[in-house]
Formats: sequence, structure tokens, C-alpha cells
Amino acid sequence: MPQHHSSGQLPLVAYIVSEELVKVSSLLPSNKNRSLLVHSLVSALGLLSPDDQKRFKLLRPRRATQRDLLSYHTRDYLGYALNPSSNHEDQAQLSQFGLEDDCPPFRGMHEYIHLVAGATLTAVDAIKENICNVAVCWDGGREVKHHAQKAHASGFCYVADCVLAILALRRAVPSSVPQRKSRVMYLDLDLHFSDAVSQAFHNPSSTAVSQVLTLSIHHAAPGFFPISPLSALPNPDHASFDPFTLSLPLQRGASSQTFARIWSIVEAIKDTFFPDFIVVQCGVDGLAGDPMATWNWSLDGPGSLGWCIERVVHGWSGKKLLLGGGGYNSPNAARAWAFLTSVAAGKPLPLEMQIPDHRAFPLYQPSFTLDVPVGNMQEQNSKEYLQHVEDIYERIQTILQQRLSGEGPP
Repeated sequence: MPQHHSSGQLPLVAYIVSEELVKVSSLLPSNKNRSLLVHSLVSALGLLSPDDQKRFKLLRPRRATQRDLLSYHTRDYLGYALNPSSNHEDQAQLSQFGLEDDCPPFRGMHEYIHLVAGATLTAVDAIKENICNVAVCWDGGREVKHHAQKAHASGFCYVADCVLAILALRRAVPSSVPQRKSRVMYLDLDLHFSDAVSQAFHNPSSTAVSQVLTLSIHHAAPGFFPISPLSALPNPDHASFDPFTLSLPLQRGASSQTFARIWSIVEAIKDTFFPDFIVVQCGVDGLAGDPMATWNWSLDGPGSLGWCIERVVHGWSGKKLLLGGGGYNSPNAARAWAFLTSVAAGKPLPLEMQIPDHRAFPLYQPSFTLDVPVGNMQEQNSKEYLQHVEDIYERIQTILQQRLSGEGPP
């Protein structure tokens, strides 16, 4: 993987972290203590040491205000979720606001929503204020990510920080083409479809140029969460088709080889849309070894997660925001995001390196290395299926070009 170095006086990467953020993020019922593992490993690997101040700028997250949250969420939902005195025994209210099953209310939930959403918005502020070219917020994206709805929680997600980030970046003034409105591309690499984000910006009846384009690469199958008609491969002839709300579903066993093949589609959509800001949801529940056991993705090599992120961060124009995502093998999530932190800074760590001795060291057995080994899952993305995907996206790119052609310079 090529190395890249910061140029000029701007820090290359803003890294969002604080003890309070780690503490509150680690309370999330679906991923208890994962945040602690992630930031502990990043620190143990020396990625945020004083020697790296030219590559990183550590930023403490601010708390999201009520006004921040109301830019998308309903007042009723926030009134209940942010009130520590809410009656969590009232099943009717819990059901109304989605605080049940995979999203149970938990101690510190109100602080969690304020701080984790605030962390993502701190990263957005750093980008908008030219503090950095790339901002990293591993506590955003999944804990609050792409399933949280406007009026209720869903899919382990309690607040829609991805949507809040996109809305904030949409209001920013682009530096590349200042005479046009800002364009934001949202790329979701999580195993699960980005239903809340896609639905938030889906507008098939509009013929105008959207400032936001969403592209979710995920697994979709009958009964696989989340169930949404938007998770299917788009049909350009259907009335619900919106060229700015795109899905690319992959079958079981999706490997780096599959991602290497479809990546030209991602590049073509990006080149056509020409975004000023790119928000990447870096879910790691598609990696080999995750309990979801659906994909067989790896960290390094052509088509790997690291390979994709390296291309986005160092090969694409525009400013980038990297967020966390799914990942239910917490040591592997820590491995992945620590590695991606080094990739974002332009000095990728060798995956064969030993995990440094620190408090969480025993959790990295049996290999005690940074790598997440690929499994032996069968690849079910056939050449015929991938050719079909390519054919569909060739049509979509043409439609997207036609829609954008009337707006002036790209």
C-alpha cells in the first residue's frame, strides 16, 4: 500500500476522542467496551504519539445540542430518549420510540446520544473549518449510524449521526467549485443496508439535482436486517428509482476479490457526482471472523477494506469523514479501525506486527497480530451476477450524468 504524507500546514487527520466519549460509548448494549478496545489499541500502537502531531490532531468532542439533534429527529423522540427520568417501564412508549428488542434503553443513554452525535459533528466542524483534510470518528457511524430513524431507534442505533453529518456538510461552502452548492457523497461499507440514511434522502419524484448521493454496499436477502425495498439492486425503470439513492447488494461470501471488481462502479459514480465531501461508514461486520458470518472480507490486499479506504482518502478529491460501523468481534473491530487510522495518515502499519502489550492484550489471542485472517467461506458472487450489477450501473451512471448535466461545471 503506497505511503502518503501531509503537505502544507494543515494537520492531515483529525482524530476525535476523549475519556468521557470512550466511557459513554462503551455503555452501548450491543458493543459493550468496544470503544475502549479501539482507542486503547490505537494508543498502544503509538499512532497518536507526540511524534505524529504533524499527521494527527486530537480533538475533544463537543456535546450535540438540542438544536443539532432537531435538525433531523423529532421533538417527541428526543424528549423521551434524552430525559433520564423517562419511564422505561411503559411498554407503549418504548414501542413507540423503538426502545425495545435490539435497542433497549440503557443507563446513560441520554449522555450517549449527546456525546456520540457531538463527536461526529465535531469531526464535521473540523472539516468545514479547514482544520483537517480527513476526520476520523470511530465512535460515530455504527453506534448511532445508519439505522436510527427520525422518530425512533432501530438496529442498535439511537441517533442518526450520519444524517446529521450529511445535513451539516450540505450547508458548507465547497472550496473546489464555490459557485455551486455543496455535494456530499455517503459511502456505506457496512454489511447491513444503510436504511435510515438512504430513506432520509430518497426522493424519486424530484427531477432536481440532489446535493446528496448515497451508495450502500451491503448484503441483502429475505429476512436479513434491515428489510427495505431500497436495499435491492436499483431498477432504473421503476417508479421508485432515484439516481442519487443507490444500493449495491452482494451475496454471501463476498471477498476482497469481489470488492476489487465492483470498485470501478464506486469510482465511476464518484467521478460523475464529483462530491466536495465524502462520508464513509466503515462497518467491519463484513470482515472474516465476525459473528455475522456473512462475508469474507479482509484488511489488506487488492479489494480489501484497507485498499478501499486508501483509495478514498488518498486518491479522491474532496474532504473525507471516516465513521465507525458494525462489528461484533470487538478485538477485530479494534484491529481494523487502528489499521485504518494508520492508512488515513498515509503510513499503514504492517498487519503482521505484534499487538503491543497493554491492558486488553489477552483479548487478541491466539495470533496477537494486527491482521484479521481471511476465512474459507465460499464466494457466492458469481461472474454472471457481478456482470449484471455492472450492466445496471452503466445505465445508472448515464442517467446520473444526464441529471447533472444541466447544473454547470462538475
